Amino acid sequence: MTHAHISTWAIALILFVVVLFLTKAGKEKGAKITAMILRVFYILIVVTGLQLGWTLITNGQYALKMVLGIVVIGLMEMIAVRTRKGKSTVVVWVLFVVVFAYILHLGFSLPMGM
Repeated sequence: MTHAHISTWAIALILFVVVLFLTKAGKEKGAKITAMILRVFYILIVVTGLQLGWTLITNGQYALKMVLGIVVIGLMEMIAVRTRKGKSTVVVWVLFVVVFAYILHLGFSLPMGM
């Protein structure tokens, strides 16, 4: 199940970058379609994450990782929307990088990681 979770968030990151590039290129329709597909992957990330962590939720670090995972998804969506609206995304990008790096650290250092 771990491979399904990692695959979904890896594909989501790729889609996230594609949405940003399409938005910057002014291709609204393509960006909108890709954003909708990305939102489906957000759901898949949450579902596979819950399947992985449901039995471990009593461990504080796994619970923290799950909550921060939801925060990362929210930050990705905020970056995409703020980029589409032409607003500043610097603070959200900084938060995204810090939280995502911490989640990766947790994910690979906890016993279920590599």
